[in-house]
Amino acid sequence: MDYINAFWVGGVICALTQILMEKTKMMPGRIMVLLVCSGAVLGAIGIYQPLIDYAGAGASVPLLGFGNTLWKGIREAVDQDGLLGIFMGGFTASAVGISAALVFGYLASLIFEPKMKA
Repeated sequence: MDYINAFWVGGVICALTQILMEKTKMMPGRIMVLLVCSGAVLGAIGIYQPLIDYAGAGASVPLLGFGNTLWKGIREAVDQDGLLGIFMGGFTASAVGISAALVFGYLASLIFEPKMKA
């Protein structure tokens, strides 16, 4: 049942994002920022963590989950380090995911020989 919940919640998030992309004139970069900020806000008001508990990776993998991860890192760092935690917490919480994306992206570029668009 965990897989089904992850699938349908992730699918709804992706479908809503696709509708947003097709029905508005927003650029993809702005939509990505909107998703990350929305995840942080939903995490701050306590709505997103129950969704992650219910759907697992279906809620934590999309960009909304990244925003929530940033929020959790900032909250923990502020509790430990005070005001300086605002600047440190997001980097600490997301360092592993960002590093993995960079490393695997680099490895993929070595394997597939990317080319610039003409």
